[in-house]
Amino acid sequence: MLAVLALAGCQSLPRTGPNKSDIYEGSVQRQGDAFVVSVDDRVTRTTAVLPKLGFSAAFRGAGALSSDAIRPGDTLALTIWENVDDGLFATGGARATQLGGIQVDDGGFIFVPYAGRIKAAGNTPESIRQIISDKLAQQTPDPQVELQRTAGNGATVTLVGKIAGQGVHLIERPTTRLSGMLAAAGGLSIDPEAAEITVIRGRQRSTARFEDIFDNPRDDIALRNGDRILVQETVRSFTVLGAAGAQKIVPLERPTLSGVEAIALAGGLRSNAADPTGVFVLRNEAPEIAGPVLGRTDLSGAQRMVYVLDLTKPNGLFLAGDFLIRDGDLLYVTEAPFTQWDKAVSAMLGSLSDFNTASNVLP
Repeated sequence: MLAVLALAGCQSLPRTGPNKSDIYEGSVQRQGDAFVVSVDDRVTRTTAVLPKLGFSAAFRGAGALSSDAIRPGDTLALTIWENVDDGLFATGGARATQLGGIQVDDGGFIFVPYAGRIKAAGNTPESIRQIISDKLAQQTPDPQVELQRTAGNGATVTLVGKIAGQGVHLIERPTTRLSGMLAAAGGLSIDPEAAEITVIRGRQRSTARFEDIFDNPRDDIALRNGDRILVQETVRSFTVLGAAGAQKIVPLERPTLSGVEAIALAGGLRSNAADPTGVFVLRNEAPEIAGPVLGRTDLSGAQRMVYVLDLTKPNGLFLAGDFLIRDGDLLYVTEAPFTQWDKAVSAMLGSLSDFNTASNVLP
């Protein structure tokens, strides 16, 4: 009678969550809405894909900006030497004339007497100097021109976030590319493995991991005037529930983490409760991964996937060591079948003990 009552009461006893049979009942194969897949070597290879970041083709394809290019708003100064006593600019025997306060207008042009309106923005001081010299040479013999930028920042970018030197920084020869600019700003103030770099250029935005900039030279992009660079710390984690050593949210502090390592971070399996044949990893899988895993080509949109790790198999621990945990995963450890039985028996024995105690105190 005790066994019958215990079995009858198992479903109503408290537990950490669904058991293994409950999860299988929710599979697509049984009219549920999740695909339940046993992990094997093929599954570990197919799912061992980290979400890809990296700058877009538009960012990668931009050529390096000249560090000394003139920009709208810059102020220039000219010194002009003429090889005659009575020149276009100089009079009374003076050979050199200084013209200061020449501002580059919003359209990128400057005006120089006798040379006219000249496109300055985007050109280097040397190229502008040559243009002015050529135009003046048509009116005065062998003019010599010197040009300097006296005010204006030239090309700049803005750095904010988890970086030592936040602020507006000039694009100079060592800092025309992203890695040089980050280094010149004092480097990151967070762990490089957890850093993501977002570059905002007008209405375009693209993101890459900090490590990608050095692992893939194409992600060490050339900077443009007005770029905004945001350095952020990646917030990645997975959740642990069920009969594990702890039920909590665990930060993913490394790019890759295996199933075995995830179980260890969760405090291992509870020896008196966990079912080592029922360790599940639940995630929403992209169709380009879910399709090959399931051998299907008709999937669209993210698929609910439940991956089963059986640690009791001869190679179960190896498979768990090869299976990668990703950001947002749920690691769920089911209770062993005997756990509910043990709870039921304990409850029944406790009830009988309470009944005997009550009988002894009654008259």
